[in-house]
Amino acid sequence: MRFAPAAAALSLALAMTASVSVGQERDPTPRAAMLIAQGEAALKQGRTQAAIDAFEAALTVDPGYTPIFLHLAEAAREDKLQGKAIRYYREALSRDPDNLAAIAGEGEALAEKGALEKARLSLAKVQSLCGDSCPETQGLANAIAAGQRAPVVTAEATIPDAPTPQSN
Repeated sequence: MRFAPAAAALSLALAMTASVSVGQERDPTPRAAMLIAQGEAALKQGRTQAAIDAFEAALTVDPGYTPIFLHLAEAAREDKLQGKAIRYYREALSRDPDNLAAIAGEGEALAEKGALEKARLSLAKVQSLCGDSCPETQGLANAIAAGQRAPVVTAEATIPDAPTPQSN
């Protein structure tokens, strides 16, 4: 009983230092950093599948390093897989809810997919976090503007005028 106040104070101090270290950015492990660099190089060369393979290997080596999901999402968007990119961005956001790159990237992928209202919600969130002048806000606003100009193709517009086959 006489150690209870000291134990409570010590546990409170340990809890505070543990929560401070969890919120800080950290570097990836050296092997994961090497794989990320390989993935970035492959992505710059236009080899998206090689980039995805490198990023997935890096994720296996260092599963706690959240920015790998942003790299995977970028590679998926290069491959025109916006749905997959959105999933990666949401995983990054589940780990770091205020990650500007993930919020803006998800919004851009949504705009590319045609979900402009959801993209506008992402834009509002990015604007509230960093204002109108940050690159994430401007990039997302440009993606939304580009999505608004894209023509909407309906199924009726793509039906060819082919004759109906006749059965004998």
